[in-house]
Amino acid sequence: MDNNDSLRLMIVDDEPLARMRLRGLLADLALPVNVAGEAGSAAEALHLLSRAPVDAVLLDIHMPGSDGLALARRLRQCDPAPAVVFVTAHAEHALQAFEIDAVDYLTKPVRRARLEEALGRVLQRLGRGVRPVPVAAPPATEVPVLVVSDRGRVLRVPVPDVVYLKAEQKYVTLRTCEHSYVLDDALSDLEERLGAAVVRIHRNALVARAAVRALERRPGLGSEGGAEEGGETWAVRLAPHGDWLAVSRRQLPAVREALASEGL
Repeated sequence: MDNNDSLRLMIVDDEPLARMRLRGLLADLALPVNVAGEAGSAAEALHLLSRAPVDAVLLDIHMPGSDGLALARRLRQCDPAPAVVFVTAHAEHALQAFEIDAVDYLTKPVRRARLEEALGRVLQRLGRGVRPVPVAAPPATEVPVLVVSDRGRVLRVPVPDVVYLKAEQKYVTLRTCEHSYVLDDALSDLEERLGAAVVRIHRNALVARAAVRALERRPGLGSEGGAEEGGETWAVRLAPHGDWLAVSRRQLPAVREALASEGL
């Protein structure tokens, strides 16, 4: 991709994990984008923009010091003024955002399709239109990862290490061979990002295809809402620890088909 033709973006968010997630989403888009900088505060953003203007800013609202709404008002005074797309966990500021002439207002967790739609609007405002570009294949040595936060650390978990993901109340538990992590991503978003690497076995669970060792009827899993037959529930057994997870009636045919394609 030619950086001269790409949409130059700045990510402004006080949370490093949120900035990293946006970078990951942007890397997957079939749009000509280039992250020209990141800032953790309004003051830092203004400093960077004074040295290197951008086409658009992906902007959080609640930040220490001057908030995103105040920064957006300052940005309107720039010449040329960058387009603003708000990316925030708080939906209640949408009206104020559009009064400031924001291009779009995205709520976290951000869906890839919504981000692509918002940046398409930015390109239209800039008069460039939306031109799909081929996405280069990643190097053979590059392993896809999920970004997680664990005890204040930001970790990159290789997708091949994932055993299963299970939604529990407001969070998703990510289980690997050695650790468990808590994510605040929606299970549907994770399913989209992981694609063929996982198969949905239940409305609240995804399992790694490579981890499945058997599909059998098991007793004692009825409370999971699985597909019951004769007092037993269909479930998959997962390597390496032999965990059993219930398979729902709705997902049973798809699970059988997916496992047949894997030769199981």
